[in-house]
Amino acid sequence: MDLETFSRSLTEAAPPPGLSRELEALWWARKGAWERAHRTVQPLVSPEAAWVHAHLHRIEGDLANARYWYRKAGRTPARGGIEEEWREIAAALLAAKDR
Repeated sequence: MDLETFSRSLTEAAPPPGLSRELEALWWARKGAWERAHRTVQPLVSPEAAWVHAHLHRIEGDLANARYWYRKAGRTPARGGIEEEWREIAAALLAAKDR
């Protein structure tokens, strides 16, 4: 799946089947379901999950918590817009899924 297809799936009521939990959390975040996105990613232990987790706390406005998760992900905290970061994470996770 590419980023455009993933983005178009946001018109549906549920995420497409076969997504990683990290992508599923991003999908819910984009739909405005922050709590559901957080519950989806919270139990996961991977750098990718930590990156999504950081993004969610950035959306929430909890920047100290976001910085913690960026460190866990091995990432520099995002400086651009939320939308820009969402697209960057989604594109990276989708590319990794296709490998």
